[in-house]
Amino acid sequence: MPAPSESPEDDAETRRARLVLGLRSGGVTDPKVLAAIEGTPRDLFVPDLFQERAWEDSALPIACGQTISQPLIVGLMTQALNVEGRSRVLEIGTGSGYQTAVLAKIARYVYSVERY
Repeated sequence: MPAPSESPEDDAETRRARLVLGLRSGGVTDPKVLAAIEGTPRDLFVPDLFQERAWEDSALPIACGQTISQPLIVGLMTQALNVEGRSRVLEIGTGSGYQTAVLAKIARYVYSVERY
């Protein structure tokens, strides 16, 4: 629960900022990647049961025995791709769609395939 002086939006902003600072200290240094993660509402990709943990730097369970990846891993993988504005990216294993959404903020085209 947020403190009485905080609104739920402030609390979400604080958690988002804390996550981005943690990603920086974890080795995600590309400003495009950090902005894409900060601008992608991870809570939209997390089941209702885990909404309070959506902005934590941890993997969380989703349907079909899968997980939404830890934001640090998403950041490091995206950074390693060196995605440019004209890039086309093929993602195999969409899962929740979170990584796809992050990539879509950087690449021109993202193609993603999921078996479920």
